[in-house]
Amino acid sequence: MSEDYLKNPLSLFDVKGKAAIVTGATGAFGAIAAKVLAASGANVVVTAGTAASLKKIAEECEALKGGKVVQLALRPNSEDNCDKIVKAAVDAFGGIDILVVGSGINKNGKIVDQAAADFLDVMDANVTQSWLMSRAAGRQMLKQGKGGKIILMSSARGLLGHPGGYSAYCASKSAVDGITKALGCEWGATGITVNAIGPTVFRSPLTEWMYKDDDRAKGVRAGFLARVPKGRLGEPSDLAGPLLFLASSASDFYTGHILYADGGYTAG
Repeated sequence: MSEDYLKNPLSLFDVKGKAAIVTGATGAFGAIAAKVLAASGANVVVTAGTAASLKKIAEECEALKGGKVVQLALRPNSEDNCDKIVKAAVDAFGGIDILVVGSGINKNGKIVDQAAADFLDVMDANVTQSWLMSRAAGRQMLKQGKGGKIILMSSARGLLGHPGGYSAYCASKSAVDGITKALGCEWGATGITVNAIGPTVFRSPLTEWMYKDDDRAKGVRAGFLARVPKGRLGEPSDLAGPLLFLASSASDFYTGHILYADGGYTAG
C-alpha cells in the first residue's frame, strides 16, 4: 500500500476545487455545511426555498473567499427540481463531487393528536427529498465515473425514541438511516460513498433558547445533559469536522455509516 499520504496527511481532507451541492442551505446544518465547504475551497451550489435567506447565506459563503458560490432558490421536493439542482452544478462547475442534503423539517405532536398531514409532511421533507436528491446526484456521479460523496442529515432520533411527540421525526430519521445503508451497499463498488451525520441538540436559531441562563433553559438542559457523557450541548463546529471528513478522501473507506455527533449521547 502506498504511503504517499504521509507526506501531507492533511491532504486527505482537501476539497479545494471540488464541486458541491448543499440543499437546505438556509437551515442550521445546511448553513454550516455550505460555509465549511466554501471556506475549504470547494465550489458550492447552495439551494433553499426562500430566496432572501439564501442570498444571505451565499454572501456569507462568498465572504470566506474560498470557492465559487452559486445560489438556486429551489427545494428538492420534486424530480424536476432535483434534476435542475444537479444541472446547476454541472453547468457552473462541470460536474458534481459532493452532495449534502441539509433540507428537512420537524413537526412535533403526540400521535393521538397529530394530523396525518403533519406526519406526511415530515416524511416528505426528510425522507422523500433525501431519496430524490440522492438519486439525481448519484445518476450524475455514475455518469462521471469517478465516484463522489453523498452526505445525508440524520439524527440521534433515528436511533432513539423521544417522549416529546417525535413519532414522525424519529420515523423519518430512521428511514434516512435506511437510505444511507442501502445506497452505501448499492453504490459501494462505484466509488460513491453515502454516509449520514446524526447530531443531537446543537446550537441553532431553533435551539438557542436551551443555551440561555434562565430557569426554564437550565431545567431542560440539566435533564438532557444527564444523558450526555461530554456534559455539554453541541456547537456548529462539532458538525464541521465530521462534515469535512465525510466530504473528503479521508472517508473513502466509509460508506453506509451514520456518524453520531452527539457527545456520547447514543452510547449510553
